[in-house]
Amino acid sequence: MIFTLLAAAVFGLAAVPTIIFFVNLRFFTPPRKMDETVALSVSLLIPARNEAKHIAKALERALASEGVSLEVIVLDDQSTDDTAAIARAMAQDDPRVRVEASTPLPPGWCGKQHACWQLANLAANDILIFVDADVDLAPTALARVANELASGDAGLISLFPCQVTVGMAEQLVIPLMHLVLLGFLPLWKMRTTDNPAFAAGCGQIFAARRRDYFNAGGHELIRASRHDGIMLPRAFRRRAIRTDLVDGTHLATCRMYDSVPALVAGLAKNATEGLASAKLILPATILLFCGQVLAPILWLIALVIGAPAASVWAGIATLMTLAVRLTAAAKFDQSISGALLNPIGVTILVIIQWYAFGCRLCGKSITWRGRPG
Repeated sequence: MIFTLLAAAVFGLAAVPTIIFFVNLRFFTPPRKMDETVALSVSLLIPARNEAKHIAKALERALASEGVSLEVIVLDDQSTDDTAAIARAMAQDDPRVRVEASTPLPPGWCGKQHACWQLANLAANDILIFVDADVDLAPTALARVANELASGDAGLISLFPCQVTVGMAEQLVIPLMHLVLLGFLPLWKMRTTDNPAFAAGCGQIFAARRRDYFNAGGHELIRASRHDGIMLPRAFRRRAIRTDLVDGTHLATCRMYDSVPALVAGLAKNATEGLASAKLILPATILLFCGQVLAPILWLIALVIGAPAASVWAGIATLMTLAVRLTAAAKFDQSISGALLNPIGVTILVIIQWYAFGCRLCGKSITWRGRPG
């Protein structure tokens, strides 16, 4: 009886994100088609610290953008590689590009937030689009995002790129961004309220109206944060400015991390402002581990010991989690193997959250881009 009740509880924990995920698919759509009669003026703002591997390609893709009047500003954030030299060489060939040097990082600031704040103050146009240097843009991406911003009522929009995964570790963990976002955040509530609790974004691409950006306080207001994906939309919503999130699977790509150590450090550095916060670490662990990992374990046990009721509950729960991951893999160009090995990926994600939480409790900083946080 207890085993059956446990399986039923796991079913419930798997059913909630499954329902939210499939409802959210109606709302998580690409930016609307652009009005080709209007060419919007965009300031593309790229913070770059030791991005020599990416900056040339990022600029080439940006300069191939269609349907926008464009200025591109690269802020060299005290790089120790050839980032600035590469960017300056490209700026000599295209007057739309200019390269600026960052001022020294002030106490209490995160490097990226400091770079983005400087970029916003250097920009000339009314539409500001912040893009990480490792993001590859499609030719219509900037125009589509700018048009979405100009046509809607949101003051800040985040485009969620296709996440490129190469190694198995990346394939197991990175696609879980979509599971967490679409399985636990009701996008219909995000669209109908400016409540900060429904703030969401992807820090790889943000677009903002100039007046809304500065009215909200911009990156200066989140100066110490390492998680602009959550904290920047939250800052806007605290000033009653709507934010939105759109699907950029076919408009931009990004490979977030190129090694296992980088993946762990990258996810852990900002985890305590998200799932690994003191308020969320336990409920997030219960929802993710029990709903995504425990379900197939209980199903196998129930089949082995001959517990038909428990096997039904746990079996349906397992199939629901698999349906979510396989649907996401098909829709967002994710790894099929990562989807099939969902329990392993979720376990790794939960471990990283607890690692980040433990580091915070012990006062240990997680170094990123050569800077402790």
